Amino acid sequence: MKEEKKTAKKKAPKKTVKKLESILDLNSNNIWDFDEYAISEAWERERQGEDFSISEMKLLNTIRLAFEVVHYNPADEREAAKYENGGWAKLTHCNEEKGCVAIRRKAIERITDLSYENIRHISTAMLLELIDRNFGGGWDAIALAIRDIIETGFEISTTQLPASRIHTPGGTVDKKVAQGFDVLEIPKGTWVEAIFAKKKDPVEKIHMDLPEREYDEDGNPISLPEDLNNDEENDDDVLDNDDTYYSSLTPEADVKDLEEEGLSIEDVSESDEDE
Repeated sequence: MKEEKKTAKKKAPKKTVKKLESILDLNSNNIWDFDEYAISEAWERERQGEDFSISEMKLLNTIRLAFEVVHYNPADEREAAKYENGGWAKLTHCNEEKGCVAIRRKAIERITDLSYENIRHISTAMLLELIDRNFGGGWDAIALAIRDIIETGFEISTTQLPASRIHTPGGTVDKKVAQGFDVLEIPKGTWVEAIFAKKKDPVEKIHMDLPEREYDEDGNPISLPEDLNNDEENDDDVLDNDDTYYSSLTPEADVKDLEEEGLSIEDVSESDEDE
């Protein structure tokens, strides 16, 4: 009897769709938080604004990160029927003569649909489902490039155990589940590969407050007094602490000193031998 694959999953929380207050607030980070209808509503509400035409192309490029974007002619009944129904949302160009744009969330149906942009916006359960659909080959069957994408958004670890031991109480699976991992089990003969996945916490971006710098009329930075003092101190530290400074003197420098005294290297060599 063929063994069935088992996936230990947590119940995913119900996703709430955020309301987009202004279409001009849309950016590459929050585009994933809104559905096509929220974007369409905000777009139509503001597209006749005074400065909207300046932002239109930039907004469409942002929308393309997470949505399919198709330009169509609303006067064509066949096209209108295709894109104004069936899950597409409509955006009218600020210049109505250009027609309309239809947008629809990009589907993630295969593991090859994953990207650095969308990996942080899928659930752990969805990731394991995509891995399970990948011909049942397990973690090593996934291309290295895709594994790299997955590991930017998820903690991943794997183990292979005999089927009779995979669910030993207090064993690896129980410990990983207790640590917050979801588990996908892939039977491989009398063994089972367990793939553990847990979503990584978002990384907070570090903002550095750099001191303001003054520039001259030609755009060159003006050295401040404290900069000059720091440079002098650094130079002194290099001379005091760098033992290689003196050892870096070349033989040519010694030869020059000898020549100034009317001597040659041979004279010095002979003098050393006499001693």
